[in-house]
Amino acid sequence: MPRQDTGNVTMRDVARAAGVSHMTVSRALRDEGSVSPATRARILDLVRAMNYVPDQMAGSLTTRRSGFVAMLIPSLNNRHFADTVQALTEALEGIGRQILLGHTGYDPAREEKLVESMLRRRPEAVALSHDGHSERTVSLLSEAGVPVIELWETPARPIGHTVGFSNRAAARRMTERLIAAGYRRIVFLGEADDDWTRGGARRAGFADAMAAAGLPSGRCVKYGHPPLSIEDGAAALPLILDRYPDADCVFCVSDAPAFGLISALRERGMRVPEDMGVAGFGDFEVSRFAVPAISTVAVDPHALGAATGAMIAGLLAADAPGDAAPQHTTIETRIDIRASTMDIRGE
Repeated sequence: MPRQDTGNVTMRDVARAAGVSHMTVSRALRDEGSVSPATRARILDLVRAMNYVPDQMAGSLTTRRSGFVAMLIPSLNNRHFADTVQALTEALEGIGRQILLGHTGYDPAREEKLVESMLRRRPEAVALSHDGHSERTVSLLSEAGVPVIELWETPARPIGHTVGFSNRAAARRMTERLIAAGYRRIVFLGEADDDWTRGGARRAGFADAMAAAGLPSGRCVKYGHPPLSIEDGAAALPLILDRYPDADCVFCVSDAPAFGLISALRERGMRVPEDMGVAGFGDFEVSRFAVPAISTVAVDPHALGAATGAMIAGLLAADAPGDAAPQHTTIETRIDIRASTMDIRGE
């Protein structure tokens, strides 16, 4: 069956395809006992195939304005995402819109359910972090008929618009700086099951730089699940030392595990950076106030949120926001080399 624009598919379309009445579809969606199991199953199959999203805001259909933008973030206790939400909120208030916030927990299945739930409320735009979407999430968003903005990455196949940067390229630049400082036996500490995530992109960037320098590119330790915590970084140290006892530097997927790793190294009586260099990613507050301060890839989450707000404002001002040509805004990153790594070329 050919897919239809989610914004144009109605309950009557589903009823027509199923050969039943509009009321039967409504009862099937409410799981009322008056609809036989076989009929309900057929209707629900069609609902999924046609990407029909039941409308919970019928009153907004005439204007196509619900007054809010849906935003999905993977973590509630991550300062970067909090700053992004704050900046976007401030930008949207200027155009009379509000945010409806969802928390995915880095779980594609949970993200899919949230996307479907939010689309029922007819948001005027959807902004979400790029962390590996399910096929159905991509399908729903592609056919939602509203602007979709992916954040924190520049994906090779974006759903619509993007505001972010290449995590792979940023990680490669950091690795190149570490290599230039004399490190040769670098290990990347990342997350398990990180394929198609931003963490996986950082791991790929590390491998790119190592391979280009003629160094082993597979020196990676995968530990825990996104997002790695301070505790995870400390707990991963024995695995790193067991697998790579010659390691002279560890590049961590983010600053939190880098801080935990430094703490664990100290407990073993190892000095940072004299015995082992440590680098992170993100420029979180913990990286700036750690002792020693952690070398990191610096990102400005407030700038990312403000840029997203500006993009959404421009798109919603257009006659057909959902049909606008894809826009891509790049947020600059920088490499901050601090005291947790040092130039060892003279050794």
